[in-house]
Amino acid sequence: MVTAELWDVSRLRFEETAPPALTAAQRTTMDARWAAAVRANPTLFDGPVAALAGYERDGAGGLSVSWTRLTYRFRALRGLPGAPAVAALFVAVLQPCDDGRLLVGRMSPTTSAPGRWQPPGGTLEPPGDGGALGLELLRAHAARELAEETGSDTSADALVPGPVVLGARGSLGFLFTAPPRPARELRESYAALARTETASGVDPEFDRVELIGSLSELRALPGPLASYLELAAGRFFVA
Repeated sequence: MVTAELWDVSRLRFEETAPPALTAAQRTTMDARWAAAVRANPTLFDGPVAALAGYERDGAGGLSVSWTRLTYRFRALRGLPGAPAVAALFVAVLQPCDDGRLLVGRMSPTTSAPGRWQPPGGTLEPPGDGGALGLELLRAHAARELAEETGSDTSADALVPGPVVLGARGSLGFLFTAPPRPARELRESYAALARTETASGVDPEFDRVELIGSLSELRALPGPLASYLELAAGRFFVA
């Protein structure tokens, strides 16, 4: 397990690379593991993802990221001896309220990380064929995740880029901060979203949200925390 880190980045560069080659045996094992995961959780979807292929820091605030187009089933290769390393690229949004607290959500039982507390966000989807990955796409994806998980309609342009996260399993994340909103508005927006999705037969991605005002409150939450959450929240509370 990789220890989580936060990096302040002033220059960000992305380069697309070819997907990793798999042997026939690796592909067979991957497919079998994925099928078993879907049987255990039928809501899993083998959708497209922008996966991390590698990164390099230049020591002066620059970060170069190599990425490739995969699907979710490639995560089933984790722990398989000799298989290519597969790590995620993700975005996350720190959503403050106007009294200085920070919104966090608990992932629902039908997600890939049930019970985990984290900021709104998710795995990065690749741009359309021929499209380039860059800050504007990251920002747009972050705004979409914020709306889909909390009901907040913050525009992408209003999100302020923050540090880059090195998370568990070597994943790489891009943090954004949303403008503060009243606590009541945040709770009501989430409640309205949850009611609408539940009425349509869809489980909300967050089954609970909380507004936390300190690291001690964060640590007291029942359940695991995203590997980077305490670092990110600590940075937020001292800012």
